[in-house]
Amino acid sequence: MTDAPPRRVVVVGASAAGLTAAETLRREGFDGSVTLIGQEAHPPYDRPPLSKQIMSGDWPAEPAVLRRPEDLRALDLDLRLGRTAGALSTTARTVTLTDGTEADYDALIIATGVRPRRLPQFTADGVHVLRDLEDALTLRDRLTAGGRLVIVGAGFLGSEVASSATALGARVTLVEAAPLPLSRAVGERVGTHVARLHREHGVDLRVATHVTGIETAAGRVTTVRLSDGTPVPADDVLVAIGSTPNTEWLAGSGLTVADGVVCDAYTAAAPGIHAAGDVARWHNPLFGTSMRIEHRTNAAEQAMAAARNLLRPAQARPFAPVPYFWSDQHGIKIQAYGCLRDHDETRVVDGDPAQGRFLVAYRTGRSIAGVLSFGMPPKAIRPWRNAVATGADWQTLTEDRRGDLTVSP
Repeated sequence: MTDAPPRRVVVVGASAAGLTAAETLRREGFDGSVTLIGQEAHPPYDRPPLSKQIMSGDWPAEPAVLRRPEDLRALDLDLRLGRTAGALSTTARTVTLTDGTEADYDALIIATGVRPRRLPQFTADGVHVLRDLEDALTLRDRLTAGGRLVIVGAGFLGSEVASSATALGARVTLVEAAPLPLSRAVGERVGTHVARLHREHGVDLRVATHVTGIETAAGRVTTVRLSDGTPVPADDVLVAIGSTPNTEWLAGSGLTVADGVVCDAYTAAAPGIHAAGDVARWHNPLFGTSMRIEHRTNAAEQAMAAARNLLRPAQARPFAPVPYFWSDQHGIKIQAYGCLRDHDETRVVDGDPAQGRFLVAYRTGRSIAGVLSFGMPPKAIRPWRNAVATGADWQTLTEDRRGDLTVSP
């Protein structure tokens, strides 16, 4: 790369992060060419509704589209949908697509996202993953009242689909290898309440067990076998065991790939190359650690930061957000700020767990590293974001007469 401003920017990935990056380039005054490459033939659409409103049937597919056709046209993009990146040459500054065409760039934003992990022994009809619109619509059409759905993995995706499928009248078995659902992400305290929530709504939750195989008839799944020897009847199976970053096309490019595209604090993977969204692993200086976050809010915020830093490297700013996520399950909204994994301690700071409505803070070292609300109104958690952003000292938490905990003035 030279010091000359870019005139050709290529964005690989046309979901939330890629589209936001393209929009930010235009909003920041970039009038050169912007090529947006998307693997799916659909115009860019939002993914969180797939496991919620679209899966439950509350929405048709159309509201998930991120922008109207006229808004996309206004961006004046070289929009290449239904195309997949196959290789990157950082010397020739070219992205080669699997159809043999090329996209030349002066600057590049990588936003290729992730794909679902699969179980190689699960190959029969009736076995699903959930990543794109077709996945969601296919599974929704199968979830007729009384249908038997086995979900392998009780993370956010598995838990949300369990909620939506139950609302449709399906009989849901949710299988999780850990002792509690979501415990790796949010800890045992919250995981206990998620487990109770599922069971209260009729989900057959099986924890501390894993799948060992399936049985079929006429090529279609009929039964899931568990490690404890239990057979679970199934009309359909959803495999929701996590995801893998889409980085294979970067082999030989010289970029560092390690569970994502490795970036610095400015989202740069190399001079003139940035990454954003689920595929990006970057150093977050606010927490002093490397992160790769698969949440909608991060995709948009990181894409804006990447586009701005790419256009004005001399004025680049570190991308140092307080991570935020939300999840809707059985009518309960879960929201969180910060880093909840690998924490040392948790404390309830508002609400009452016995009533199923509470807010919990997470300690890492001496600091408040995160906070999560379970069924609380949004205003309950918002004031805590600053405590996480500033790394407020854990000792500022004081117990009041009710046994709840609040932040000292």
